[in-house]
Amino acid sequence: MNYKYLSLTALCAAMLSFDCSISEACTNILVTKGASADGSCMISYAADSHQLYGELYFSPAANWEKGTMLDIHEWDTGRYLGQIPQVRHTYKTVGNMNEHQLIIAETTYGGRPELFDSTGIMDYGSLIYVALQRAETAREAIDVIVGLANTYGYFSSGESFSIADKDEVWVMDLIGKGHKEVDGKNVRKGIVWVARRVPDGYICAHANQARISTFPLDDPENCLYAPDVISFAREMGYFDGEDSEFSFCDAYAPLNFSGMRGCESRAWAAFNILCDGKFTFEDENGNTVTKDAYDYIDYAMGYDAGKRFPLFVKPSEKITMKDVADVMRDHFEGTPMDMTTDIGAGGNALPYRWRPMDFEYEGNLYVNERAIATQQTGFWFVGQSRGWLPDVIGGLLWFGTDDAATSYLTPIYTNISEVPDCFAVGNGDMLTYSPTSAFWMCNRVANACYKMYNVMAPFVREHIDAFENGQMAKIPEIDAAAMELYEKALETPRKQIRRNDKAAKTVDPYADVKKFLTEYSVNTAQAMFEDWVLLEQTLLIKYMDGNVKAQNPDGSFVTNGYTDRIPDGITNPGYTEKWKASVVKDHGCVLKAAE
Repeated sequence: MNYKYLSLTALCAAMLSFDCSISEACTNILVTKGASADGSCMISYAADSHQLYGELYFSPAANWEKGTMLDIHEWDTGRYLGQIPQVRHTYKTVGNMNEHQLIIAETTYGGRPELFDSTGIMDYGSLIYVALQRAETAREAIDVIVGLANTYGYFSSGESFSIADKDEVWVMDLIGKGHKEVDGKNVRKGIVWVARRVPDGYICAHANQARISTFPLDDPENCLYAPDVISFAREMGYFDGEDSEFSFCDAYAPLNFSGMRGCESRAWAAFNILCDGKFTFEDENGNTVTKDAYDYIDYAMGYDAGKRFPLFVKPSEKITMKDVADVMRDHFEGTPMDMTTDIGAGGNALPYRWRPMDFEYEGNLYVNERAIATQQTGFWFVGQSRGWLPDVIGGLLWFGTDDAATSYLTPIYTNISEVPDCFAVGNGDMLTYSPTSAFWMCNRVANACYKMYNVMAPFVREHIDAFENGQMAKIPEIDAAAMELYEKALETPRKQIRRNDKAAKTVDPYADVKKFLTEYSVNTAQAMFEDWVLLEQTLLIKYMDGNVKAQNPDGSFVTNGYTDRIPDGITNPGYTEKWKASVVKDHGCVLKAAE
């Protein structure tokens, strides 16, 4: 589809339709093993919602009796939707990963409202967590998702899924087909969809806007799609061109200002950082092209829909887990959308704007930026599928809660047998405070920082970086120790089978491996939680009443030399120059000191 530059009139009209639903919005970054520093496939996810509580879901592997039914509740609301038959065996899941190192994440893009099916049973959250229990690979997960949605009906709006296993990374756009009843049945039950494999050595990102446009129709190794994805669009009047020209996102999730400024801007920001400002990609003719990231800035800012940036780009260098985690902390720093530089940031460069997503002044509508990092995150993670290790060791979920910019990620191996208490389901909720919950403690730290952000957040970031970098260095040691236990266990099953001892056969030969990784994951998470409890106390003492108390290199506070109860070296950071200029302009005639 060819787009024309948005006129000022069209831009204003688009702003009037700014979708407030993106205030509950998510961001995913997808990294192939050829693009990662350690050869892992990675997916990041920020589950952003003003109603979602941050906790680590856990489901042990299980065998089920024939005829068992599974209750489906909508993930967002808890609403009961119906039942589906349970399979005979389900895999262990820890958060959004399973015991086979499969990772699934999502962002919601809404799309055409008439395609919502209120009679469906499978919502997007249930598709994720049921697929994790039933699939071992990314391709299997796609099959499970499609099968469930088409069989039982799809209850949600448009979704983009990120799916990775040990070898492949896929991005999948899907949407329902609405409701058309014939003889008491919905003849449109199910979804239309397309899934593209991210080329090895490349990365992808999406943030609440469908991103798959045109796609190859005869390359099943790298592209899968619903057989009626084009014909259904024709039937609904969304598309009338040649099949080769068909664009999924243009047909099922037409762009508007909010789709670009509130959503695509975050994907652009991730690419801009990880590609060092240069987007290298393959064009439609297979030629490698490199363009400046700012060639697409008018698209990211919602001004020119014709300057859409590529779906896949090559990073400037191999990417680590820490690189991805830090991108998830971005507030558009250094770009025209930088949230720290305008007067909306207040006197201490706060990179957040409280909702709503827009505001009106003197008849004009303006937006509050929506960056990758946001205050209303429930939980977030970077998942690593590490194919050079056996499944019992390879899956690694770096998990955190609340605002990514002021919270830490702690490593959780995905074959653990229990989760840390600070992340446990039921340890508090959105209406129940718990002093032992990481979600609540991270919120306490974040909300403390919001009052004096440019002074306090860097102090918190030092603690985050020290912990995450330390754990990045520690993980190879833990892997090696786990591998020793794994190799010792390799002979055990054979001896048990030769004895034909039925009881012995039920013993998990890798129990020692799982016990070791569980202890490491739980102990590390709990120790870091305790550190965060102390950090929150330190923030209160150090930054009370807008002052900054000096600390010694060992972390103790500087005292006045006469008693250890009275501080010395107190400073007052003051306000940004932008704030000073704005206050002088607004009220300087009253505040100006006498000569």
